[in-house]
Amino acid sequence: MLPYRLPRMPSVWLLAIGSVAAVSALSLVGVVTLSLKPDTVRKSLLILISFAAGALLGDAFVHLIPEMAEDGFSMTDSFGLLAGVIGFFILEKVLHWHHSHLPQQEVLHPVAVTNLIGDALHNFVDGAIIAGGFLVSSSIGIATAVAVALHEIPQEVGDFAILVHAGLRPRRALLLNLLTALTAFAGAVLALTVSSAVEGVERVIVALTAGGFLYIASSDLIPELHKEPEAGKSALQLISLLAGIGVMVALVGLE
Repeated sequence: MLPYRLPRMPSVWLLAIGSVAAVSALSLVGVVTLSLKPDTVRKSLLILISFAAGALLGDAFVHLIPEMAEDGFSMTDSFGLLAGVIGFFILEKVLHWHHSHLPQQEVLHPVAVTNLIGDALHNFVDGAIIAGGFLVSSSIGIATAVAVALHEIPQEVGDFAILVHAGLRPRRALLLNLLTALTAFAGAVLALTVSSAVEGVERVIVALTAGGFLYIASSDLIPELHKEPEAGKSALQLISLLAGIGVMVALVGLE
């Protein structure tokens, strides 16, 4: 069920903000790549991407959509899922357009600027998504935070590599990555605040989250896996993807 609650218990804020803080700390994970060979990083990323794709699909199909369906699945819910998919599609289009129109005299390399802007927006949405999960229940919040975290690991490694490749020193790249991660707190606070004033906002957030997770997994992550067609690597990717789904199924026991 997705009941309307007013006011929110302090524990919801603590759980949401605490989870956002833990996920935001993953912005520093890129530093581990400095001691690894590029080929090792690339191979590890594919496994992490597979696992993250499974976690996102698992959270959408095992937690979020069933939660919406407990009180009946309406046409409004369907449009909410579609809005999540289309919203992330539009966000990516805007970021790609922004990249192609950036002035070349920026202090930072245009690629770095685009990456930082995109990461800040993405983290803002992640914060709202995590908070929205805890507004429904602790179990949904934990599952959603885990799914976001698993997606963040390969993303943050990639972001760090992009910034260093664009000419930033590793220390500055880590600092900027951390600063963009802090926008997740703004997203969480906004979601928690709005929930006390707008009835039924939890259901909207859940629908948008499920749609967004489906889009990220199917449009951003899984296509990356098809770039490695070898049978052995494909089998390992499938196992990792199923393991990600398995983690979400295991978290059902928390409910």
